[in-house]
Amino acid sequence: MVFLGYHASHEQLPPSTLLAAVQEAERAGFDGAMCSDHLAPWGLAQGESGFAWSWLGAALATTSFPMGMVSAPGQRYHPVIAAQALATLAEMFEGRFWCALGSGEALNEHVTGDAWPAKPERQDRLLQAADVMRRLIAGERVTHDGAFQVHDARVWSRPQTPAPLRAAAASAETAAWAASWADGVVTVGHEVETVGKILSAYRDAGGTGPCAVQVHVSLADSRPEALRTAADQWRQATVDPALMWDLMQPEDFDRLADPGDTAALERGILISADERDVAERLGALVDAGADELFLHPVGKDQSSFLERAREGLLDAIRERA
Repeated sequence: MVFLGYHASHEQLPPSTLLAAVQEAERAGFDGAMCSDHLAPWGLAQGESGFAWSWLGAALATTSFPMGMVSAPGQRYHPVIAAQALATLAEMFEGRFWCALGSGEALNEHVTGDAWPAKPERQDRLLQAADVMRRLIAGERVTHDGAFQVHDARVWSRPQTPAPLRAAAASAETAAWAASWADGVVTVGHEVETVGKILSAYRDAGGTGPCAVQVHVSLADSRPEALRTAADQWRQATVDPALMWDLMQPEDFDRLADPGDTAALERGILISADERDVAERLGALVDAGADELFLHPVGKDQSSFLERAREGLLDAIRERA
């Protein structure tokens, strides 16, 4: 049976409100959760960005299901610090935490003042970071001279079983590249052909572990309402994907977004007023190879979506999948 998770969006809700939402998600019947790790929101209308690592301590302590996050070690986080943070959560909540590593976005990383590398350099840095983090969590003393420097470092508090290090991949090429080192893959989207290619690329290249898909959902009582919510809160979905990694401020995304571009919104967000339609479209992602689905309700009002989840949406998805 497919694993149905809830995605907690730090960019949209204050940490305290998001904590209550993830607790409600467990009561609603979700199997687990994941969260973003941003320093800034994608746009001014979102308006938040809590610190994911400290929030996860509270979230894991006040729920009982597993959680994960997507993070980008190498620039904003030195990989030694990322390894220490990951090891602490994994030791406290044995078997309940995973982390997907990505190459990051300038939106979050530019604040260090370091140059923002091109994609090949970011991927090379990420591979080095994953290796260093694994060695530290295994108890090694590590010195590293490469895309970043490590001098005789150790992580002292470690879990009995290391938390899985998945890979975040937005393309088939990145998914195939990550297959050699990742414990699973996480991608985002709801277009079956695109998602299917990414997951197949990971599997075909020898990738192991779960294939997870984060899906942005705008579900409302009417289609116009669902569109309004999507345009207000997730308008960055209309920005040219080639620019997404290099923009540095929420204002940049707002300037380039076109919330009136319905076709672009629908490419990035599953917009519907019909729960059965949502269940069918999510089930098609399972057919395409998804082992786990993480649903991200894009509106600021999480309670209405979580009520729908509890009252039948999750059952409908499981029945279809």
